[in-house]
Amino acid sequence: MPAGTKPDEDREDERSMTLRVPEQMLDHARADILSAAATCFMERGYTETSIDDVAHALGATKGRIYHHFRSKADLFASVFRAGMEMNFAAIEPYRALPGRASARWRRMAFVHVMQMILTRAFQRTVWMGVEMHLRGATTPQQRAVMAELIQFRSDYSAIFREVIVKAREEGDFDFGNLSITNQLMFMTLNSPIFWYAPRTGETSADREDLARQVVTCAWRGLGGKEERKDP
Repeated sequence: MPAGTKPDEDREDERSMTLRVPEQMLDHARADILSAAATCFMERGYTETSIDDVAHALGATKGRIYHHFRSKADLFASVFRAGMEMNFAAIEPYRALPGRASARWRRMAFVHVMQMILTRAFQRTVWMGVEMHLRGATTPQQRAVMAELIQFRSDYSAIFREVIVKAREEGDFDFGNLSITNQLMFMTLNSPIFWYAPRTGETSADREDLARQVVTCAWRGLGGKEERKDP
């Protein structure tokens, strides 16, 4: 079967994938604050976002936010961590699927892209945190926390890295330098955080189709072969 095409049952599997990921694995009060903060960080950036902005977006007082978070830096780190927890939860049901690694990668990649679409504000905050860390635009106190979060993100990346190596060993992927390939793969899979915007009348099927197109681009970048059915 050519890369990027799949039977109807696979499409049904993909639709069910997006229903298994909780929007947030924390209590509702904290989840509401994190959601409002993620949107503010995405729209304004870290420096230009204040606790006042988050409170206004939430329709609450600053006191409600400070009850849960010590500072803007603490709130930002919590949004980063929540975004990554969502990603881990999304791929977890598919990490141990039997069969070829390339099929496992396809399912993991699909739910990852859906995360970039459905939880875009959180994922943009993760990207922002990585950029801040690389530029050294953090305080000494923040750097220790950010280093832990960056490692958390690296652990997630390593899961995909292991799968694409296995798929190459099985002859389904054909790529050279592993580190470069892994980076380019994630650039493609993460790309909706930069260009996606919901359209009037858009349906869940539209978003799923968009995610499949992104996955196909990443597949081809990995040198994906024609998919073979398991024996």
